[in-house]
Amino acid sequence: MSVMYLLVPLALLVVALAVAAYVWAARKGQFDDLKTPAMRMLHDDEAGIVSRESREPDPPAHDSRLTPHD
Repeated sequence: MSVMYLLVPLALLVVALAVAAYVWAARKGQFDDLKTPAMRMLHDDEAGIVSRESREPDPPAHDSRLTPHD
């Protein structure tokens, strides 16, 4: 029963922190626009896409077996 004296205040502290975090987020505007970010991923963005053909080729990897060791 003595563990309840520890767990109840600890649980209340966790709930109070969760409520405070929610109130802080709501005041900072985190929940103002929930629809636009989800719709943003559906729009095609061709300007930012670089095709493989237009990229420069990757430089060859360095192979330590081909160089003499001093």
